[in-house]
Amino acid sequence: MEEGTEESSSQSKEEFNFSKFAKASSSGGGFGDTKKSLQEPTGPNRRTKSIYTPLEQQYMEIKEQHKDTILCVECGYKYRFFGEDAEIAAKELNIFCHLDHNFMTASIPTHRLFVHVRRLVSQGYKVGVVKQTETSAIKASSANKSSLFTRQLSALYTKSTLVGEDVNPLLTLGDLEQAEDVVQDMPNSYLMCVSENWDKQSKELTIGLVVVQPSTGDVMVDCFGDNASRSELEARVLKIQPVEILVPSDLSDPTERLLRTIALSRLGIHTFQVQFSLKDRYRSSGLFYLGLETPVICCLGPVIQYLTEFKLERVLLCSRYTTGSVKGSLLWVLDHTHTPFGKRLLKKWVSQPLKSASEIHSRQDAVAEILSSESSVLPSIQALLTRLPDLERGLCSIYHKKCSTQEFYLISSTLSRLCTELQALIPAVQSQLRSDFLKSMLLDTPQLLICIGEKRLSFELFVDLTDFPLIRERKEEIQAVLSDIIEHRRDLRLILRNQSLDYVTVSGQEFLIEVKNSMSSIVPPDWVKINSTKVVGRYHSPFIVERHRRLLQLREQLVIDCGREWINFLQLFGEHYYILRKAVGHLATMDCLFSLAQVAKENNYCRPEVLEHERHIVIKAGRHPVIDMLMGEQDQYVPNDTELQGDGKRAMIITGPNMGGKSSYIRQVALVTIMAQLGSFVPAEEASIGIVDGIFTRMGASDNISRGRSTFMEELLEASEILSCATARSLVILDELGRGTSTHDGIAIAYATLEFFIRNVRCLTLFVTHYPPLCELEKLYPQHVGNYHMAFLLNEPETEEVQPEFITFLYQLTEGAAGRSYGLNVARLASIPESILRTAAIKSKELEATVNSRRYSMWHMLKTLTTLLTT
Repeated sequence: MEEGTEESSSQSKEEFNFSKFAKASSSGGGFGDTKKSLQEPTGPNRRTKSIYTPLEQQYMEIKEQHKDTILCVECGYKYRFFGEDAEIAAKELNIFCHLDHNFMTASIPTHRLFVHVRRLVSQGYKVGVVKQTETSAIKASSANKSSLFTRQLSALYTKSTLVGEDVNPLLTLGDLEQAEDVVQDMPNSYLMCVSENWDKQSKELTIGLVVVQPSTGDVMVDCFGDNASRSELEARVLKIQPVEILVPSDLSDPTERLLRTIALSRLGIHTFQVQFSLKDRYRSSGLFYLGLETPVICCLGPVIQYLTEFKLERVLLCSRYTTGSVKGSLLWVLDHTHTPFGKRLLKKWVSQPLKSASEIHSRQDAVAEILSSESSVLPSIQALLTRLPDLERGLCSIYHKKCSTQEFYLISSTLSRLCTELQALIPAVQSQLRSDFLKSMLLDTPQLLICIGEKRLSFELFVDLTDFPLIRERKEEIQAVLSDIIEHRRDLRLILRNQSLDYVTVSGQEFLIEVKNSMSSIVPPDWVKINSTKVVGRYHSPFIVERHRRLLQLREQLVIDCGREWINFLQLFGEHYYILRKAVGHLATMDCLFSLAQVAKENNYCRPEVLEHERHIVIKAGRHPVIDMLMGEQDQYVPNDTELQGDGKRAMIITGPNMGGKSSYIRQVALVTIMAQLGSFVPAEEASIGIVDGIFTRMGASDNISRGRSTFMEELLEASEILSCATARSLVILDELGRGTSTHDGIAIAYATLEFFIRNVRCLTLFVTHYPPLCELEKLYPQHVGNYHMAFLLNEPETEEVQPEFITFLYQLTEGAAGRSYGLNVARLASIPESILRTAAIKSKELEATVNSRRYSMWHMLKTLTTLLTT
């Protein structure tokens, strides 16, 4: 059975595809909507007594097994769509659709299959490729030569399974520049598998996750406890943003509702598919197998060895903290990689900072040597990394046995070249480099690649046929037929009385016997005339007809035999997959280190001191890496210091005017910490970072109407998650907690939360607020809390009339609390009409006077009470 057939036939009624559901709803019908896709059938065929053509019947049989799939059916030199599939293809691919016999039909050229399949998949459809399993010459000699070509579903593609030459041809950088219509890979085409277990005795819910990116072999695995609202699961799904999720059929209702809600609202119907299915969903896909029998999900196949080496030694970043690849993100600043696999690895580094000081120091040493070394080795290595194909993706395609011969040659020849060139650099690496990290990678990589040069893994396949007896036998048979045809030339020369006669080939027709029209009378009557011109006629003798037919059969059989041996060869090559992938991983690491060095050099970054057992963040003249880059040389970013001490002042309460730079400052501290722990240099004059185990943030304001959550509820849920996860070694950043409700309640919640972090959690904390009462915590905890504000200049109006103040922002962190937030200044910047501003200024003065009066009365009462109690 062809790949993908068993997989799809195992679908059950419990399977639910959100993308397909949405498409069917929008189009007003499904496959059974005969009014739209299936026209009134024509009269029955006289020979078959059927109203459908054989091809239509064949399509209907396959479609019955794959009702939720758009089928591309191979028909000679093109792929055809039928029925509703054709209408969808016409709409999404902008191709012509017309009625042919009983079905609407549309077609695409075979060489454009990968473009159109990827476009359909990107729109949320599941696409199946149905290929012919018979060849014309072999079929012509078989007993069923007059019947329809047999066809089977050879592959089924979704957003996470775009693997192989049919849909993902490996392109070089030059090809990519010319392939404007090629839909590129999504950055995170992850397939997530979810399983859960409820322990009745302990009343504990355990959720297991395996996340796989089949095109690159990337794997993540996790197992965790969760609460009734599934907040931990939600955070992970939103952070990873998989394009498909597989779950067991006995999934609990709360978990199913959560996944449905996320799929339909937060991530969008065209970028996220959820499929509820039975076990063994992808057993026959040839990609991997996900077992769902246990709470902690096992992942077998090409990722099992990776899982045995998997270490979860990474910093936990809040799922809402942006480190993505878009402009304005940290990755955008750091990414100067030259290879696709290097780019992917750098993204992992940014999203998963290290907790091991030794690993961080190894990366720092490597970056430092790249910056300072005068050795010729490092420029040579960097030159090797330019204009490489996607080796990581190519190795996965080979492992899955879905690559073309061209792709295999490109990958294997590139790796072979790299092996040779790296081996030539070994003496220089040993003598000129100091970093153990660099030396170990550069010495290990050619040893890992050495298997490319072995005889059985030579990319000149089928040159030596010693190990391929079947192919050797088939070639000998072909040569024997060719010899017979050449020998037959003697007889032809005698018959036509032409001793120099030879065969000619015209328009692909071989072994033509060319005779001048003036000599046509001597041509035997049983010869077959193939074609002619005004001067000559071209023929095949009966012997040539019979031997040529046999030759075509043998050639097609040779292709089939070679294909079978090719798959066996790829299986053999795949046994070296993990070794070669490790080598490519070393190349990706080098690419990332060169990228970090380039950023450090161009932006004058410093090497931070990273300490494993200290709880502090001390930064001198730190800058925001993204804003610093966006501002460029025209504007100078105002640097600021930071001093957080776990055993000293570990909490900073930051106040000041709106738009004064408070949020940018706290983000700056978080980004510098992330950079330090991924091994990068940082934008500062000096920095000393004690390793944190997590960075938790609560910023911004947004609701979640689909789950019935107001903005304030979302705010408190985020705060609750941080309260339950943060430890004494965490960095917690809270921006205006409590603003979503009344002033008194907001102050109370913010005050109690901040005090809990100071007194109980004892973590490093940055707390931005517009609530002056929170600054009183400095008096209660003078050793652990400091008040700060973003400095500004207040320009008082010259007239006595009450008007909003004019503020000049200085963006400088200064000790002490700011008395006011000066929101009316921002209102002026937002072009609020002057009449409204003046009215607001008057009202602000009145309210301020009222509050001050109440404070004075409270102070006077407390003073009187104190006097009475002491006399």
